[in-house]
Parts: sequence; C-alpha cells; structure tokens
Amino acid sequence: MGLENLSARYQPDLNTVLISTVGNTSLPMYAMIRYHMGWVDASGEPRAAKGGKLLRPALCLAACESVGGNWRSALPAAAAIEILHNFTLVHDDIEDGDRERRGIPTIWALWGEAQGINTGDAMHALARLALLKLEETGYPPQKVIRAARMLDEACLRLCEGQYLDIAYESRTDIEVPDYLTMIERKTAALFACSVEMGAFLGTDDEATIEALGRFGRNLGLAFQVQDDILGIWGHPETTGKSSATDIRKRKKTLPIVHALRNASADLRNDLIRLYSGHTIAEDDIPRILAILKSVDAHRNAIETAERYIQQALSELAKAPLDPSAKDRLASLAESLLGRDR
Repeated sequence: MGLENLSARYQPDLNTVLISTVGNTSLPMYAMIRYHMGWVDASGEPRAAKGGKLLRPALCLAACESVGGNWRSALPAAAAIEILHNFTLVHDDIEDGDRERRGIPTIWALWGEAQGINTGDAMHALARLALLKLEETGYPPQKVIRAARMLDEACLRLCEGQYLDIAYESRTDIEVPDYLTMIERKTAALFACSVEMGAFLGTDDEATIEALGRFGRNLGLAFQVQDDILGIWGHPETTGKSSATDIRKRKKTLPIVHALRNASADLRNDLIRLYSGHTIAEDDIPRILAILKSVDAHRNAIETAERYIQQALSELAKAPLDPSAKDRLASLAESLLGRDR
C-alpha cells in the first residue's frame, strides 16, 4: 500500500478531527487557517480539497496500527502532527518569499506577512491543543506528556533545520554532510516523530518504538532527496510545479551541492556565479542543468534516496512486528521512490 492510498484510508476520520480542532470560530484568523488547509477559498466559501497529502499523520496512524494499537485513539496525535507541519509551511512561505503553494496564493500573499506570522503561531498552539486530547481517547497523562515532548523536540529540530537552510542560501562552501545535517532536522525529524509517536501510542515496547523511529528518520531523508529530484527534473503534470522550480529559487538541494563539490573548477565557478545573483534567468537554466549532468547529479540523488530507503527497510527488519505489518510499512517506504513490490 502506497503512501497516498494509506492517507486516503485514514483521511475521513483524520479530517473530522482536524476540522474540529480548528473549529468554526468567526474570527477571520481561523478562516485563514481553513484556507491554508485547503477547506475554503479566500472568501471563506467551501472548496474542493486542495490540502496536503496527509503523509505524516498517515505514517503516525500506520505505525500505531502496525504495533497492534487502536489507530483511531491516536487521531489527536496525527492531527497535531499535520497542524504542526502546516504551521511550518505558513512560516516557510514568508521566509522564502513564496507567493503560491499548491497552485493558490499563500496566506501572507493575501493577508500580509504580519497576519501570516500570527496565523502560523496560532497553528502551533492548536497543534499542542490537539495532542492534549489524547487523554480524551483513553491515554494516561504520562503517555500524553511524553507524546507532547516528542512533538516539541521535533518542532525544535525543524527550526534548527530551517535556520541552516536559510544560512546556507548565502554560502557556496556547503558540503554534502552539511546538507544532510540540514534535512535530517528540517524534514526527517518530523517523519521520525510521526512514526515513533504512532508506535509509542500503540505499544510500550521501547525496542520497537526506537526501531520504528529510525525507520521514520531514514524514510524522511529519502523523501527529501526524492523531493529534490522532482524539484529539478520532475514533470509538471506529476508535481504540480514547473520543471527546474528549485533552480529558479536558487535552492541548494542535493544535486546542486553535489555539483559544487564535484564539478571541474571552471564549471563550479560558473555555477557559483549563476547562484550568486538575486535571480536566475530562464536562459541560464539549461546551463545549470548541463553542469548537473556533467557530474551525474541526477543519478547520484537517485542512489542517495535508494540508500536511505534501504536503511529504512533495515531498521524495519529489526522491529519485532507481525510480518504482514512489516510488509505494509515496507511497501509504504518503497512507494516513495515510485517502486512496486
């Protein structure tokens, strides 16, 4: 079962909890949250869903179910993870200057940076409030407190990763280990938290919880590298973005970092020159793609993603799970690379 199919399985119950958490308060700030989540348009009218794929909360619920837990009892945690993830997106859009997300204007593009920051802050608070509802689904206070700690620690690591991402924008001396340190925080931390928290809410076996947390971390690393590939070489009809989007944004994703390290001196200097401007002209994109091709950056990124998937599967193999549960999670992991088992 792939990630998208898994998300669809949990989606009705998860959406119910998410909508309930945000509530129907008339204060326009909540309409802005509902807008970002894809439930309403900019005027507050219901719209066909344009939200995210619910991958992280689906991983949480799948992990809980895989260890024998009741995934419906873990819905408050899954909702908290999704709202936290979206809070970071609202702030990321402001920090990156992105005026569109999922093909529609971002919150700050419509209502201004100040309201965007404030709405993101409100979503951060709503995420914690959602998590605390675990007590209402039968979890003892000590479990709820530890789950809250997991969420806060993941959020702090996300902020660390975002700091590094912003700091790297003005640097050309970034090495691959630097990049991996950044995505381990910015992306993999919440994947790890999602899987680990789901396992924690389904079992008290620490070895299982830790193994699934490592599975989630490697899954998150593979997911980000795969996203880097799509951000440069993805097809618009598949990704919903124009090709070479990350190049236009001058993002130092893995292919670019690989090229900065491995290109010849002349090509490296050319790449640094192109990435040092305020914008990248359309006419320069073929040149950058040629530099990436000269160092096999596409193949290197694919192999890196594959390596992290294999590490995720290795960690999964260590977890004392039912074979059918392992098989479901393994299929889930491999679907990240578009593979069928």
